[in-house]
Amino acid sequence: MDNLYTAIVQQRGDWWIGWVAEVPGVNCQERTREALLESLRLTLREALELNREDAIASAGEDFQEDVIAV
Repeated sequence: MDNLYTAIVQQRGDWWIGWVAEVPGVNCQERTREALLESLRLTLREALELNREDAIASAGEDFQEDVIAV
């Protein structure tokens, strides 16, 4: 199952800027739209992995993981 996110993109002058609507802090800027979308993908992937690592570290030793769908 692929997770889908919304990339908000906008050209400002010579730059493309963008952010992921569902995840605060995931934002990038690049010279082309294509480069921006790739940067957003990579940044989102890294942010989700870091959030996961932080959550597991905060849980300590005795925890369970369950998959939920929205």
